[in-house]
Amino acid sequence: MKIDSSLSAVVTGGASGLGLATVRALREAGVKVAIFDINEENGQKIADEIGALFCKVDIMSEESALAGFEKARAANGQERALIHCAVVSKGGKTVSKDKETGGFKRLSTEDYAISAQGVLVASYRMASIAALGMAGLEPLEDGERGTIVLTSSAAAQDGQVGQVAYGSLKAGVNGLVLPMARDLMDLGIRVNSIMPGIFATPPMLRFKDVNPAMWEGLNKSVPFPKRLGKPEEFASLALELVRNTYMNAQTIRVDGAIRMPPR
Repeated sequence: MKIDSSLSAVVTGGASGLGLATVRALREAGVKVAIFDINEENGQKIADEIGALFCKVDIMSEESALAGFEKARAANGQERALIHCAVVSKGGKTVSKDKETGGFKRLSTEDYAISAQGVLVASYRMASIAALGMAGLEPLEDGERGTIVLTSSAAAQDGQVGQVAYGSLKAGVNGLVLPMARDLMDLGIRVNSIMPGIFATPPMLRFKDVNPAMWEGLNKSVPFPKRLGKPEEFASLALELVRNTYMNAQTIRVDGAIRMPPR
């Protein structure tokens, strides 16, 4: 797919981290971008700064998602690319010591269900809404109408202690890719996912000043290069998955060869 000013894209979680890096990369390539994010203040500021459109969207809400797509399409036209980076998840071990009672407690079914909504259901929600819109577009070269890039995680394969919800549900995101790509193949819509390792996004950067030893340890844990990933490196891969029409039904790690230990 040609990446230029004729292309319209939606990036969820586009106000920070991996999503923001992807928004910037798309805008630098001339693409019309709609930022979907719950952080209205930051999202609008970024949109004004780089010439994008901000849509306040809660990925946990069908109504909010549909309204966001409607606003984006009214301004930029039907998107041909969706890069879904936003996530909502709760951590916790399946069963762990309860410091208050001295006994044991479990990650509640309710907390797991919230993570399921914020990781797996939201991925399906955003992808299926985008695909429905793409289906009515005029086909491009090879009959392509659009492309969807989901964000999974290295935790989908190397889930650590406390990541029972996140790891299993990110594995579910990878599980969406092949059947969804097959569902959409006759419509010319591709589906792929990216599994980032440890990236230097705001949640990780806090360790740099607060706990320098931990920060150094995280960097050293990566086989090569011995550093956390740069958000721009995620964005580069996302753009390649948009432009390379032969990339379909792939789940790709970008992680400096790290394999996460139990802890």
